[in-house]
Amino acid sequence: MTISLRKARTIIRKALEKGREMELKPLSVVVLDAGGHVQAFEREDGAAPGRFAVAHGKAYGSVMLGLAGTAQMARAETQAYFMGAVNGLFGGQLVPVPGGVLLRDKKGVVIGAVGVTGDTSDNDAVAAMAGIEAAGLIGEI
Repeated sequence: MTISLRKARTIIRKALEKGREMELKPLSVVVLDAGGHVQAFEREDGAAPGRFAVAHGKAYGSVMLGLAGTAQMARAETQAYFMGAVNGLFGGQLVPVPGGVLLRDKKGVVIGAVGVTGDTSDNDAVAAMAGIEAAGLIGEI
């Protein structure tokens, strides 16, 4: 199973709404399917153009490694050589910090990942979770 465009759009809409509610800096949100392909992306007015790459890197690492951003960051801190090597294997696309959220269906199957960037990594993760919960899915930060 993978994530539908309808659910991806819900995640993005609700994550952006949460960001505005929290008065965060302009956010960018990407939703990837289980294969790491972009299902949907939006960048708020005022967000830097390079934010797509950051949001994508957060989500891509989560789905490709099966590890949420928080777990990737912990792994990078304890096994820097391993994470550096893995990032090399993936062409430098991984951004191992919070804001990359592994996306699971109600049965616990990985169906994709969400990447949010624009504010602090922890705030990015809060916005992502708001979107994921609104879509009726399970997020792992």
